[in-house]
Amino acid sequence: MRATGQDESSRGPHNDTVSEPPRRGFTRTARLASLPLGMAGRAAVGAGRRLSGTPAEEVALRLQTQAAEQLFSVLGELKGGAMKVGQAMSIFEAAMPEDLAAPYRAALTRLQDAAPPMPTETVHRVLGENLGPRWRTKFREFDDTPVASASIGQVHRAVWKDGRVVAVKAQYPGAGPALVGDFRRLARVTRMSASWLPGLDLGPLLDEFVGRVEEELDYGREAANQKVFAEVFDGDPDVAVPAVVHHGPTLLVTEWLDGTPLSRIIAEGTDEQRDLAATRYLEFHVAAPARARLLHADPHPGNFRLLDDGRLGVMDFGAVDRLPGGLPPVIGRLLSRALEDDAESVLAGLREEGFVRPHIDVDADELLDVIDPFIDPLRVPEFCFTRDWLRTHAERYRDPRSVDFRTSLRLNLPPDYMMIERVWAGGIGVLCQIDGVVPARAVLANGLPGAEFGPMP
Repeated sequence: MRATGQDESSRGPHNDTVSEPPRRGFTRTARLASLPLGMAGRAAVGAGRRLSGTPAEEVALRLQTQAAEQLFSVLGELKGGAMKVGQAMSIFEAAMPEDLAAPYRAALTRLQDAAPPMPTETVHRVLGENLGPRWRTKFREFDDTPVASASIGQVHRAVWKDGRVVAVKAQYPGAGPALVGDFRRLARVTRMSASWLPGLDLGPLLDEFVGRVEEELDYGREAANQKVFAEVFDGDPDVAVPAVVHHGPTLLVTEWLDGTPLSRIIAEGTDEQRDLAATRYLEFHVAAPARARLLHADPHPGNFRLLDDGRLGVMDFGAVDRLPGGLPPVIGRLLSRALEDDAESVLAGLREEGFVRPHIDVDADELLDVIDPFIDPLRVPEFCFTRDWLRTHAERYRDPRSVDFRTSLRLNLPPDYMMIERVWAGGIGVLCQIDGVVPARAVLANGLPGAEFGPMP
């Protein structure tokens, strides 16, 4: 089934009574605190139902479903950093145990594309602030019902004054302070709670993360990023990037992009759609840094769609990392050494890049096991990324008794690799949601600098 611009199932209700995102830190913290309290209240009700004879399994399902709806409602209402955390959760649900993930999957997937919309009068105010009081003269048509809502802004379909169909992204009033405030609060808490991790230097990493979050609020910067991607992929047979039509401080207008959202392919796509979407998705993330000298660093499915002609449509260029030399060739070299089971070379290379800090001792063979998920897809001509495969690896890392758990605690994430890690880890989660067969070895061999995989054994 073909979708126009956005999956209709992800549309929030058009409701002029919906309030703007709360801006005060105290209020936002209180709303976040309501999540566990609300779940506890429902658990008490559930206990009463069990006593009255309702089967425990039915009660558990009801509670989890209600909790998932509250999760969507609260994170969607808060928008900002809280919703970005929810979007990240939506990517990594593929790694969660099925009995925990299933009730939350639908709610988290909705956060990839949708959230409760802001009032129509607020949208009009943003348009007036960016386009002037006669903003309607810029459009032939403007649909007040949003087609997508996310952490920073929401998107409307319109027809520009020259007849082009466009996507109009309006930033939520107060989104900047909310986004930065959420992540600064998160950074403070994380610094305290993760101080026991022996290998991780959180200070520079969190400072870098907050700085990147602030960049996402700059629609002028996003427009410049998108223009670069649109230029380098102009006429490309596999990738489509919509052109920028106009931008203001809190408004971005781009050409409209038809297609089937990845969220719909994840939910109901055919095998052919899954294989093509997964392959195009991986190819883009490998090829784009070399061609654009930029890394598209927001891998969640709401930013991608499969066009009718087989191209991958790419949107949302707020989260972008500048890579003047493309992806570091050391990544390809270390993957090649890992594929050859050269554990000592891998350890030496990771230590040189800062993934293993100087005073930390790590067993080379145990380290090779930890990075095994990045190697599995390269051992065969074609690999099917699945939730079961990812869960198997995730269980190893979650078990405190395992060597993988203990070794992973001793690793560090250098700030220069933060966005790259965000794309690779998140991208694998998305590939497992798509559930497609991908020639990953050939894609990386052809596009990843430094990769020398050699012939298949």
